[in-house]
Amino acid sequence: MNHAGAQSTLTKLAISATLHCLTGCAIGEVLGMVIGTALGWSNLSTIALAVALAFVFGYALTIRPVLKSGLPLRAAIGVALAADTVSIAVMEIVDNGVMLAVPGAMEAGLGSWLFWVSLAFALAVAFVVTVSVNRWLISRGKGHAVVHQYHGGGHEGHHQH
Repeated sequence: MNHAGAQSTLTKLAISATLHCLTGCAIGEVLGMVIGTALGWSNLSTIALAVALAFVFGYALTIRPVLKSGLPLRAAIGVALAADTVSIAVMEIVDNGVMLAVPGAMEAGLGSWLFWVSLAFALAVAFVVTVSVNRWLISRGKGHAVVHQYHGGGHEGHHQH
């Protein structure tokens, strides 16, 4: 494969890994923001809950297909931790940083368009930053690269004898 092709494949892998991470992060983030805001919690408590749930859902979405590949739970958890910790952390730092930076976003209620637009914008910014981080990690055989040997599509040509 030529250099441009390898770079393109690497970028596609990074985008795929980041979309995967974004899904878990978005579920956790929205749930955390909704619960914290609905209960009238402080920004710090709300963000702590959102981040915790983002990690839970982010890891869960990686563990599930790895378990399906036949790996035991303990090993699958190890793969998820290796694959997603940096990715989720970067996404959460950027995402929550943007939420805090947008004036009034954290104070806006769940019925406010400002809250939802800010959250969507924050996740979009986090996605762009995290794609770059994931691309760098995968190019070095780290991050989500460790998962691809266990994903359904990753078995071709890797049969154990």
